[in-house]
Amino acid sequence: MDLLGQKLSEYVLKNMCSFHTPGHKGRKDLLASLIFPDFDLTELPELDMLHNPQGVIAEAQMRAAFIYGAEDTFFLVNGATSGNQAMFMALMSGLNGKKVRVERRAHQSVFGGFVLSGLSPDYVPPLIHPDFRLPLGLNVEHFTEKIEDIGAIHITSPSYYGTVVDLESIIRFRDREVPSIPILVDQAHGSHYHGALFPANAVRQGADLVVHSTHKTLSALTQAGMLHIKGERVDKLALKKSLEILLTSSPNYLLMASLEKALADLESPWLWDDLHDEVIHLHEELDGYLRILTAKDAGKYGIYQVDWSKILINTSSLEIGAAEVVEILRNSFGIEPELWDHENILFLLGSGNRPEDIRKLREALKALVKKYLQKSHLKRTIKNNHPPDMNHVDLPPMHLTPREAWLAPKRIIKLSDALGKISGETISVYPPGIPIVAAGEEITPYVMNYLNKAEDYNWQGWQGFRQGQISVINQ
Repeated sequence: MDLLGQKLSEYVLKNMCSFHTPGHKGRKDLLASLIFPDFDLTELPELDMLHNPQGVIAEAQMRAAFIYGAEDTFFLVNGATSGNQAMFMALMSGLNGKKVRVERRAHQSVFGGFVLSGLSPDYVPPLIHPDFRLPLGLNVEHFTEKIEDIGAIHITSPSYYGTVVDLESIIRFRDREVPSIPILVDQAHGSHYHGALFPANAVRQGADLVVHSTHKTLSALTQAGMLHIKGERVDKLALKKSLEILLTSSPNYLLMASLEKALADLESPWLWDDLHDEVIHLHEELDGYLRILTAKDAGKYGIYQVDWSKILINTSSLEIGAAEVVEILRNSFGIEPELWDHENILFLLGSGNRPEDIRKLREALKALVKKYLQKSHLKRTIKNNHPPDMNHVDLPPMHLTPREAWLAPKRIIKLSDALGKISGETISVYPPGIPIVAAGEEITPYVMNYLNKAEDYNWQGWQGFRQGQISVINQ
């Protein structure tokens, strides 16, 4: 029995209203020109080669580069993960021992890039927004100080939640103070940044390398992404060689054709106009009853701009938690969010959404507010779920790079014996998803303070928390 296929069929029959990836939202009209299985072909003479494009793939990549303002664009068929990792591998021979400054809230593929490249990170913590208790901002002044030992800068913008960093100020600082340093941007959630409705595209702002997870918001198939390069600070040949290592030698032509198709979403900005109007209407009707991240949050807690196509709501004004809200949205209204924690829910828009989807979400949220809004105006708090405040502490000292920690022999010990040891795993509290300790860093008293409260938090990366165990480097 085809169990996975059966489950997929059963889910599709529910006809859920999608506020999650991929951006095409299952709309057949957006991908009708992609014929399956006919287009599931290999590198035939007429169809060009991804790793040495001379024909139609080269033309499609050139079109993408022109639209985004890049000198060259590379299609990714292993997701933006491969793009992030290729960026780091392309830097391996050019940093001469200098570090890469990187936000601590970076995607896990960035940490994988450090493992693959052997480069050393210089971590900078983000700013936690006190209402959402999520890593939504970055102190640009802090991020650009003490730059002497830094050979490259990696920035995540927008965040998963749609908050945008003041990249323009960082690039101006680079151009003025350290013009040789390349700036790499993980703009995975911003492939739709084109035109007046959205924040600026990082390529046009002057970043050297920019990765887009095109499938997240545009009508590309899952795993389809792009990597853009501009300028001479990064060795283009080294980047190509890195992609040859990381990308499959049997690229999927449906993915590549969907990337070309997704470019039409950028050339038809009217697709987003009505969505924008409906989101503003949702904000106006519900902000004040639910805490919603809006343009009003720009300029605070390191947030430069807010992408309206990400709808982040906080449910602490309700008598029920976010998980219960999601259950009701799914089962009673047929609405599928992207993600949620104890008191936040994220809804992602894509080119496949239509205004009626947002109206449906708005009416569902209004019904929940009417039924569950707390009579008191005091905010409900979640017991023992406050994330660590990483804005007012020093990050743990790093003794090994991520690659050195990955390769080092490890052992499992009791948590009670871990103080002063070097962590063999990267451990985060979610939310906000910032590592309390990364592999290769020392387990300090501050770190132990949170690890000793294992049952109070949701953990990522800590395999033995239920057993009171932790992986450490053999010393």
